[in-house]
Amino acid sequence: MADDALHQIVRLGAQGDGVADGPDGDLFVPGILPGETARRTGDNSWSFVGAPSPHRRPIPLCPHVAACGGCRVQHMSDDLYRTWKSSLLVQALAMGGLSVRPDPMLSVPLGSRRRATFGGVWEDGRVELGFHGPSSHTLERITACAVLLPEVVDALPVLEAIAQRVSARSTAPRVTVLAADNGLDVAIEGRALAAGKIDLAEIAKTARRARIVRITVGGAPFLMLEPPVVRFGGVDVSPPPGAFLQATRATDEVLAGLVMTGIGKARRVADLFAGLGTLSLPMASQARVLAVDSDPDLLKALGDGVARAQGLKPVDRLRRDLFRDPLSPRELDAFDAVVLDPPRAGASTQSAALVRSKVKRVVMVSCNPGTLQRDLATLVGGGFRLERAVAIDQFLFTPHLEAVAVLSRR
Repeated sequence: MADDALHQIVRLGAQGDGVADGPDGDLFVPGILPGETARRTGDNSWSFVGAPSPHRRPIPLCPHVAACGGCRVQHMSDDLYRTWKSSLLVQALAMGGLSVRPDPMLSVPLGSRRRATFGGVWEDGRVELGFHGPSSHTLERITACAVLLPEVVDALPVLEAIAQRVSARSTAPRVTVLAADNGLDVAIEGRALAAGKIDLAEIAKTARRARIVRITVGGAPFLMLEPPVVRFGGVDVSPPPGAFLQATRATDEVLAGLVMTGIGKARRVADLFAGLGTLSLPMASQARVLAVDSDPDLLKALGDGVARAQGLKPVDRLRRDLFRDPLSPRELDAFDAVVLDPPRAGASTQSAALVRSKVKRVVMVSCNPGTLQRDLATLVGGGFRLERAVAIDQFLFTPHLEAVAVLSRR
């Protein structure tokens, strides 16, 4: 619905949209900054009117930014962006009644993201890979990216060629890429595979040129030139296909440093939602660790890495769904410190059990400030003191934020 009225943007919302005062409440205007003016041109579209804000970035960092839905806030200046992104954690803590002042936000470098999932379409008899536009099914073919590692972007033509050979024309392939430490790990998904004979030798030759070490298709092994390897705390781990990792290698190092500082001199630590051992393995340099996760493939990969390593304290593994069956207070009492890195849903039940335990120190890693403040409020209300909170911007130019909180028993 078009609207001739002009709307002055007065602040930024939690998703990075400009916010104007409308007759029926807040109006959220994507791409417009405080101090700028917008006019509605359709139900979900706005046009920019008048002079730009001095906080508007004059030259986009990426040629695809207007059509790609990956980066929502590249139009902000560096100073405005940091102020807005840092405020997400400040506001979340305030909503939970938590008064600690967060450390200055830490950020990963441009061009450092190591994993991405690309959509695919058939166009003129060939597969094209890219990202969907904002709230759109339209695919923007990617030839450059401000946040991805260059080796991932450079491999896209090869990935398109491989996806074209293994995918049927009736499907829209989806390609997930992880830049492991020794090459690219590629997973191709789709409703159907290409019929007829596939020249595996030719695909292997093409893969080597792009430093692809493994390809899985439809969840099944397809090509293995060598196992992909990622390193945590000096230990090499080979992730199973599709395994969750932090978005950048820099994030691994930052999180490990914050967690090691947070657990202090603990000698017995439980790492809950441990995954591949991003935090378990660095902590095992000083403490005996119990790594708990619900995914047996992740725990096996972690165990295989420990078996090849030297100089670590013991790393015990426990398969357990911590949402349905959290560690009990009595089980938790065996540990000097507990580290949690739950998914976006947080760890409300496990936090309640920690309150009833004798654990002295807790470090929580979160990718959702909303559920983080909820769980921290539970811990603080149950006798813990929030010592430190740190925001980590690993999802550049998006409203997604990683955070670490350190607590001690009062």
